[in-house]
Amino acid sequence: MKIIHSKKIAGILSTFILGVSVMLTGCGEEQAPPPPKIPVKAIKISKQDVPVKYEYPGQLKGTEEVEVHSRLSGSVVEKYFKGGDTVHEGDALYKIDSRQYETAILEAEANLHKAEAELQSSKEDLDRDEILFEHKSVSAQTLANQRATVAANQATVESYQAALRKAHENLDDTVVYAPMNGNLSLDDVAVGTYATAGTTKLVTIGATDKIYVQFSISETEYLNILKKAVEEGALQQANGEEMPNIKLILSSGDEYPAIGNIVAIDRGMNDNSNSLTIKAIVPNKYGVLLPGMFARVRLLDITEKDVLIVPQRAVQQLLDESFVLVVGKDGKSVSKNVVLGEKVGSYYIVKKGLSADDTVIVEGLTNLRSGQELDVTMVTAEQMGFSLKESDNIVNKS
Repeated sequence: MKIIHSKKIAGILSTFILGVSVMLTGCGEEQAPPPPKIPVKAIKISKQDVPVKYEYPGQLKGTEEVEVHSRLSGSVVEKYFKGGDTVHEGDALYKIDSRQYETAILEAEANLHKAEAELQSSKEDLDRDEILFEHKSVSAQTLANQRATVAANQATVESYQAALRKAHENLDDTVVYAPMNGNLSLDDVAVGTYATAGTTKLVTIGATDKIYVQFSISETEYLNILKKAVEEGALQQANGEEMPNIKLILSSGDEYPAIGNIVAIDRGMNDNSNSLTIKAIVPNKYGVLLPGMFARVRLLDITEKDVLIVPQRAVQQLLDESFVLVVGKDGKSVSKNVVLGEKVGSYYIVKKGLSADDTVIVEGLTNLRSGQELDVTMVTAEQMGFSLKESDNIVNKS
């Protein structure tokens, strides 16, 4: 009897323990509800024509730069300027030792006077022989010989006249004049330097009223620029005579106020970089721009047609990759790698990775990961303050 009673007690205890276990299990399930949805703001990706300001590194070069040489050899005895001065065409720059050229004038004058005297004497002899020939007092041969003597003396006189003119020209050339308006370089030679005619560089002079800037662009960008110019009627024959305007951003970060124009395009692409060299001219009224300076060249009024754009704040960077989080069809976040193009205002141009159907998350990205449930609030560009017109956002193509 005792054994049967013990078995009943054991069965009751087992049933009680099992019930408690089930109750505890049920309580545990009620304490682990599903995670809440993460609130985010999202915007539909946009596809439209976008005005782009391209920017390239460039270097300034003189439009006209001339090395000044002396036409004569001799020692420099005077200098009429200081290095760096601004001069005008015709201003005297140097004086070459003129003593030997003054002596050459005296010698040429003496030779000419002698030749003129001999010519005059031979003419008088010819007049006399012609009278004698009429009276048959001299032969025809004698008369012919005298006429030849006069002609020879006349040629000698003309030769010495030319020598005298040359001597005067040489004396004039002992003063070296500025061939153009411009600024003088600082590497000018000093007084006492021996200048060899046509060889010794005395100084360099460069124009200051305008200056070139040279830069390079890719083939695709060149075609886009050309297409834009043709569409706007800037090119009559699509031959590059008229191209978009440019502005310079100086190394200090300041924008140079004058607008420049593209005036020359290389005849072909560079084999190594597959880029095209372009030269633009910029007014330099006050001489602020100097050859050799570096500046960023900004092309104005270029439009890329029908491109996808994504807000900058939607883009995240990880190492060398860019990605955005989009709203998936199941309402969860999805990460997509993207290839970005130019930065335009509050946006990036998207070259690869997104489609026009995507909705990108622009707010609530902190600690958001791919695959999380989302509570999405759709917003507009106006609500978020996004714009394509922020002029300070420039693409650096270097």
